[in-house]
Amino acid sequence: MARKSPVNFEKAMSQLEELVEDMEQGELPLEDALKHFEKGISLAADCQQALSKAEQKVTQLIEKNGELLEKPFEIDD
Repeated sequence: MARKSPVNFEKAMSQLEELVEDMEQGELPLEDALKHFEKGISLAADCQQALSKAEQKVTQLIEKNGELLEKPFEIDD
C-alpha cells in the first residue's frame, strides 16, 4: 500500500473551508454535495491527524545539571 504524503495543514484547512462554503450555499446537486461531504470528512481527519502529530512533537526544554533536556509537554486538564 502506498504511503500517504504528509498533510499540509493550512492547505487542507483552506480546502475544507471552500467545501463548506460551497455546501452552505445550498445550490449543489445532491451527488456533488455528497462528494463534497466525503472530501470534507477526509480533510477533517487529515487535519486532526496533523494536529495530533504536532502536539506529540511539542516538548519542553528543562535544565538539569547545566544541560538542556527535552521533556514531553503535558497539558493540565
